[in-house]
Amino acid sequence: MERSQFTRQAANMRKTLFEQGYLDDQFIQLEELQDDANPEFVEEVVKLFYSDSARFIRNLESSMEKNTLDFDKLDDLMHQFKGSSSGIGAKKVKKECSQFQDYCKARNAEGCIRTFQQVKQEYATLKRKLETYFQLTRQES
Repeated sequence: MERSQFTRQAANMRKTLFEQGYLDDQFIQLEELQDDANPEFVEEVVKLFYSDSARFIRNLESSMEKNTLDFDKLDDLMHQFKGSSSGIGAKKVKKECSQFQDYCKARNAEGCIRTFQQVKQEYATLKRKLETYFQLTRQES
């Protein structure tokens, strides 16, 4: 494939990520910080998000395996994950994190468990889509 085709595919995929609500304006702000001196800035920030997210998810899973849920601890962990998600503009992930926090505040264990599955699903979907997007952007340059 020629470079212009990769450029078009990357642009279409980026547009779709916004249209489908996976990303918000924070992602655009990250892109604005990228320049010729650091052409992979956004991808590097997103990779840091992946490693932070894996740690948050492990910590949440470990906390949720306990017989009695510590809603305050779960809320705190999810607050951190939501902040990290917000930092890259992960709109759907952030929305699910907020829902999880609402269930924590309501002391609703079933809601937390169900929503945590949604958080992980939205995160996995976003990660897969962004990895494809970055693969296209690398091929266009």
